[in-house]
Amino acid sequence: MFYSGSLLRRATIVIASGTLVASSAGAATSGTLGATSTGTVSITASVAARAQITGLTDVTFAAVDPTVAASNAQNDCVWTNTLNRGYSITATGSGTASAFTLASSSSLTVPYSVQWSATTGQTSGTALTTGTAATGMTSLAANPTCSTAPSTTSSLIIGISSANLLTMTATASYTGTLTLLITPQ
Repeated sequence: MFYSGSLLRRATIVIASGTLVASSAGAATSGTLGATSTGTVSITASVAARAQITGLTDVTFAAVDPTVAASNAQNDCVWTNTLNRGYSITATGSGTASAFTLASSSSLTVPYSVQWSATTGQTSGTALTTGTAATGMTSLAANPTCSTAPSTTSSLIIGISSANLLTMTATASYTGTLTLLITPQ
């Protein structure tokens, strides 16, 4: 921003979410006319809170024994840039009212359970309820994709109880989608 005499009066550079934005501020000083002239500019930078989940894999329960509960635990990476690396997780399913259900082509449905642990290598964790944020999680990830140690930070556990497996027909294929929303805290 230039004023009369083309002297730079007040400028602060703010970097927010990767976007360069110039705005007025009161900390800049202008130099005086002479053989040399020195001015100062205050620079402030901030970034928006961000999170990323990576490393998820599709889950397949194939030809499982319906008399024994089926479970699939996988390790993934959650990263946030908040001071304490905190986040919440909200899970929603593709069933009616975002339910955790799998559906067959003949409209048969079967519920499944979702658990989350903020620690890698777990086979059980906090039971998630569709649409409800589980808060107070923290991550040790050094970068958004865990490309440096640790390579995983958390565990997702999907399960189908024996009682629900016994309601499934052997010739039907059941499918569904689970959506996980990570919010930095």
